Amino acid sequence: MSITAKGARIGILCWEAGQAPRGLEQLETLKGNSTNPETYDFPVMFCRVKGANVHTILEAPSREVMARMIEEAQKMAAEGVKAITTSCGFNAIFQKELADALDVPVFTSSLLQVPMVHHILGRNKHIGVITAKKAALRNEHLEAVGITPEMPVEIFGMEECPEWNKIFIAPDEDVDLEVIRSEVVSTALKAVSENPKIGAFVLECTDLPPFAEPIRAATGRPVFDFVSLVNYINKAIP
Repeated sequence: MSITAKGARIGILCWEAGQAPRGLEQLETLKGNSTNPETYDFPVMFCRVKGANVHTILEAPSREVMARMIEEAQKMAAEGVKAITTSCGFNAIFQKELADALDVPVFTSSLLQVPMVHHILGRNKHIGVITAKKAALRNEHLEAVGITPEMPVEIFGMEECPEWNKIFIAPDEDVDLEVIRSEVVSTALKAVSENPKIGAFVLECTDLPPFAEPIRAATGRPVFDFVSLVNYINKAIP
């Protein structure tokens, strides 16, 4: 099912309606979240993909769901969108397949920015990647978006934070968004404390951009996320 803004420039492949944990539904209310229309200064098209959920995207990436993504993305491209993205950074694992199948640019994950950030910082600086769930972010995800072993990437998982982890262990429960804000910032501060060589952060999770500015303020590091990427692509497309 697609929800179209007139003259949509970018199409966003989202999880199936009703499949998100309660905590993610709350995070979607924040400006900066990938599925919040207020995030964008330009028209977008949302498409809810049947079968896309925590299990089929994070825990056990499904090629059947990937095929549905391709089908829905082709429909959106036929309707005139100029580029395709997704509402979950773990779709990085499908980057090559989606890009090969479509005639418009595809950017599945904010992780695509890691190689660029690596070259911006130089070889003596590390990149801190903050992810929704470290255990689910595998080498296959990194390789699919051009992250190579020589790039000094440090991965920090939000599932170590009690309030955030309710999304996974208590999906029907509400979360406290202010506590989550504190947990996100604390995770970034812990990262630079453990590794002062971290020169910038890339937020894998598309639920984390609402907290990018507090991370910048607390750490003094640049923060790249889904919003920085989608705005960059929007400027590039005709």
